[in-house]
Amino acid sequence: MNALLTYRGRTITEADGASIRELIIAHPDASRRQLSYLLCDAWDWRQPNGERRDMVCRGLMLALDRAGHIRLPAVRKRPPNNVVAARAPCAVSVNCTPLEGGLASLDPLTIRQVRRSADERLFDGLLAEHHYLGYTRPVGEHLKHLVFVGERPVACLGWSSAPRHLGPRDRFIGWSAAARRRNIGFLAYNTRFLILPWVKVKHLASHLLGRVARQIATDWQEVYGHPVHYLETFVDPARFRGTCYRAANWISLGLTTGRGKDDQTHRANRPLKAVLGYPLTRRFRALLTEGE
Repeated sequence: MNALLTYRGRTITEADGASIRELIIAHPDASRRQLSYLLCDAWDWRQPNGERRDMVCRGLMLALDRAGHIRLPAVRKRPPNNVVAARAPCAVSVNCTPLEGGLASLDPLTIRQVRRSADERLFDGLLAEHHYLGYTRPVGEHLKHLVFVGERPVACLGWSSAPRHLGPRDRFIGWSAAARRRNIGFLAYNTRFLILPWVKVKHLASHLLGRVARQIATDWQEVYGHPVHYLETFVDPARFRGTCYRAANWISLGLTTGRGKDDQTHRANRPLKAVLGYPLTRRFRALLTEGE
């Protein structure tokens, strides 16, 4: 069967294109959004949490329309772009009194997953004001861990969907391209790690990485309906040594190519980053290569 195109790892055949055209003809009054819902239901195209893959489906239909394989109905309205319209995080006021001492003095030390909670704005505001990279709104699945001593915030850890291609990690896991496409959602990427500048507590960073590693699979399951089996991050060697990650038993896997995810030139165009990984279970390879 001839392939029309490949989209997000799925090969769309001529038969698939014909079924979509039939769907459009059968529902002449349906909007593009409604057609994407119908196609998701027809193909049982769903996220691990059971929700339709609506945005992916709409992107596929738009690609087919632009290639001339189907003809979508005219656009009826253009909703605002949430990424563009999103406001910068508001400034937050917190206790900035220096906090020093040993880990034992931080009692109680609690870690809260604050995505979709009242504390999410506090997390965003702290990153915007105190992290050297600032705050960037995550895309895709993501979690936000806020660390408190009592009710006083002391640290933030941000997580998102993992990059699709990462040579050192892919070689370490040993999965095929098909397994990577199928199981990439079971990885989480540590996008931000901030200990607030007035907090000076030895070994706090590695302690928090260990604590979060023990709860993040459960947190991901609660929010998105599936766990994660592996964590990863980048460290800029020009700025940091990654000491806290290594102290928490993260594994150094090598360097990025410096080409970025949208590279078309196959030449380095940005600083190389160290890649570190942390399996959450001894069975991570079996779980991530499942289905090969």
